[in-house]
Amino acid sequence: MTYTTIDLKNIKLFKRGKVRDIFDLGDKLLMVATDRVSAFDVVLPDAIPHKGKILNLISAYWFKKLDNISPNHFITANVNEFPVELSSAEKTMLSQRSSLVEKGKTIEVECVVRGYLAGSGWQTYKETGKLLDITLPGDLKQGSKLPEPLFTPATKSQDGHDINITFAQVKNEVGTWLAQYLKEKSIKLYRIARDYLYEKGLILVDTKFEFAVIDDKIKLVDELLTPDSSRLWDKTGYEPGRPQLNFDKQYIRDYLISQNWDKAPPAPRLPQHIIKKSTEKYLEAYKKTIGVDYADIGYWEWR
Repeated sequence: MTYTTIDLKNIKLFKRGKVRDIFDLGDKLLMVATDRVSAFDVVLPDAIPHKGKILNLISAYWFKKLDNISPNHFITANVNEFPVELSSAEKTMLSQRSSLVEKGKTIEVECVVRGYLAGSGWQTYKETGKLLDITLPGDLKQGSKLPEPLFTPATKSQDGHDINITFAQVKNEVGTWLAQYLKEKSIKLYRIARDYLYEKGLILVDTKFEFAVIDDKIKLVDELLTPDSSRLWDKTGYEPGRPQLNFDKQYIRDYLISQNWDKAPPAPRLPQHIIKKSTEKYLEAYKKTIGVDYADIGYWEWR
């Protein structure tokens, strides 16, 4: 069963994002990953089975694994430990797709780190030889590994679209010290996750981190190293100069591009074979990241 909208009887809705429904618990938030899918900042009309649970559990896994590198907002993904009264039907709906987290003030910078030349970065490089304001070697190909991971931040426009900004703009927005902290912490997190995933058979091409101020501390928040917030390739058969086998939303993006969609709502419907293949990719990303099949998901009890 897929869930595209979450409503809870005794809990106030805080916000509906493109993928998650967030509920207000005073000094905490309940973040629920639905099975909605977005592409090019537009929510698609079709859901992807199991997607919400996979995203939530991968994030929970990484928040616990990287807690010694950066403090974060994660408390628990165990519905029996949520400090609210839930019906049995609500517990079933929330099981494995929801996390209790601390509430804080979001730092309005999307901390993107790129390790390979792909997506919009590849398009920009072809046109300018740069990645934003960063000059790159002139002999790189599509999918080439960059000489070192690059911090390429972004922010949100009023209509919700990502806007790339320079590091200088980040410093102007949040101050030099905080900008440097975000850059260094993001690159460190990327390097650790990249090396770990490479051993699991995945290439972490790029990813996005978000931070917030919670109790006067800077903490990692939102989702973490999921197929929705990251670009993931299969290490086997990787070869620069061509598209790679991926385990992220690029499969859906490629289909939408083939439909000559103008990237404005409403988005095209997804055929069943695209939905089925997308589910398989999310399942494989889960298995490669955590090391067990999704069928064994009950093995993990996040506390």
